[in-house]
Amino acid sequence: MIKILFVCHGNICRSPMAQFIMQDMVDKKGLSDKFFIASAATSTEEIGNGVYHSAKRKLNENGISCEGKRAVQLKAQDYEYYDYIIAMDSLNMRNIKKIIKTDEDGKIHKLLDFTETGGDIADPWYSGDFDTAYNDILRGCRALLERLSAR
Repeated sequence: MIKILFVCHGNICRSPMAQFIMQDMVDKKGLSDKFFIASAATSTEEIGNGVYHSAKRKLNENGISCEGKRAVQLKAQDYEYYDYIIAMDSLNMRNIKKIIKTDEDGKIHKLLDFTETGGDIADPWYSGDFDTAYNDILRGCRALLERLSAR
């Protein structure tokens, strides 16, 4: 089983969107038994809160539910459990490394680094642009799933 943890600042917008987009893709391909997918925050600001209403609405528009998801914080021991720890942007990468301290196994990546263009997924909490965030996350998840399926 491949274990993936998506990470953003608060775990209420981008990382839960990635978690549920990826889970939807895996489910539709009949690969649910081969993946465990979760998400977490680098900060403590939103711990226990549900997915932000605009992120939830965008997922629902695309037939994806995120019911029951509550923000949790990344822990150093997550490094041992997960095969991939996927950040949404460069700041998340830096904060993940502060929490985890090491990446000796090369598990930490930015989601868009699996695409041809690379880059950061802008935080829609600040921009209000959940359409672009959704599309970037979808593109990144497709590329990640392609990479993992080719293994």
